[in-house]
Amino acid sequence: MKIVLITGVSGSGKSLALNVLEDAGYYCVDNLPSRFLPELAEYLETQNYTRLAVAIDARSGGSLADLPPIIGGLRRFGHDVRALFLNATTQTLVQRFSETRRRHPLSVAGDDTVSANGSLVEAIEKEREMLNSVTELGHQIDTSNLRASALRRWIREFVQHDHTGLTLMFESFGFKHGVPLDADLVFDVRSLPNPYYDAVLRPLTGRDQPVIDFLSAIPEVDEMINDIGAYLQKWLPSYMRDNRSYLTVAIGCTGGQHRSVFIAETLGRRFRAEAGVLVRHRELAPLESTS
Repeated sequence: MKIVLITGVSGSGKSLALNVLEDAGYYCVDNLPSRFLPELAEYLETQNYTRLAVAIDARSGGSLADLPPIIGGLRRFGHDVRALFLNATTQTLVQRFSETRRRHPLSVAGDDTVSANGSLVEAIEKEREMLNSVTELGHQIDTSNLRASALRRWIREFVQHDHTGLTLMFESFGFKHGVPLDADLVFDVRSLPNPYYDAVLRPLTGRDQPVIDFLSAIPEVDEMINDIGAYLQKWLPSYMRDNRSYLTVAIGCTGGQHRSVFIAETLGRRFRAEAGVLVRHRELAPLESTS
């Protein structure tokens, strides 16, 4: 079976992710205690189901610690198991709970999380601690600055991607919007000449040919790309030996529109022969997303 496990902090988009997978033909279960996962997979396999998506989060309590060996066992039985961890900044989560007027699952019964932000923040931080054992199980997505339509597309890309071996995720971002929570490696390219100061190039992105031509003609840009590429080339075997499934390489410039986009795209093309590659652009997501 193809099994997708969705976990992460409450308010980060797990319900949306489960809806996307249900639309894609997965048998979906929310809030399943992890110890029942093998039994569920075995039963559904006898019923000829081939796709299963399960949301497992802090509501499972102590059974979260059992999840890593359970995943290993499912894989030994031949199942294709992928884990997706959704995250967001505490500020974003507080805002989302306030807007929806829903209580955090770990809030004390009777607390009004809308008016008692202190209690809400404490619940969020407690949940993060409970999820420490599963944070690194799979691919992470920081949903803090993502529209729902962009997150839907990223999840579809995640489940459709050929997962064999290590997947390199090149993610461009803008430092003025914060460093992505899902980044394993962060490279700062703000020292390079900025197309933003050219009035013609300003409204374009690093995927448009005039910006590509502008940056390709600058020796320092090529040198920066080669240096990042050399670092990854040297250490990629170590990450592979560490049995990682995903490695997110974040490339940041000031606004996340020109330089980081161009470099992420260039590195993505360069490493497609070395590993599975996905490229995404955090600050462009609202512009390029579809519902």
